[in-house]
Amino acid sequence: QVQLVESGGGLVQAGGSLSLSCAASGRTFGTYDMAWFRQTPGKEREFVARITWNRGSIYYADFVKGRFTISKDNAKKMVYLQMNSLKPEDTAIYYCARRETMSGNFGSWGQGTQVTVSS
Repeated sequence: QVQLVESGGGLVQAGGSLSLSCAASGRTFGTYDMAWFRQTPGKEREFVARITWNRGSIYYADFVKGRFTISKDNAKKMVYLQMNSLKPEDTAIYYCARRETMSGNFGSWGQGTQVTVSS
């Protein structure tokens, strides 16, 4: 069973930057697509970004394109989300997730890290 642990959240002013990290356990980290999602109270969890297992393809939600960058270090078993030009509407709990190969679903999740952007 994989464990995912996010870090790097915090409070930042609008226009600022934060870098989130996700540390994963497990020997087969390099064979999985990884992603970031976010959730605010009263709303469903929404997709932010995904990177394929070999870093060959990257996908972003429209609302973060040009501002956020996802990356993956298979040797370190880490996933990162660099967030620039942050907006108050980016305030949310950010979750790291692993996409299961067989089902295509995101079956493993971290506990989340809070990002708060003040105006």
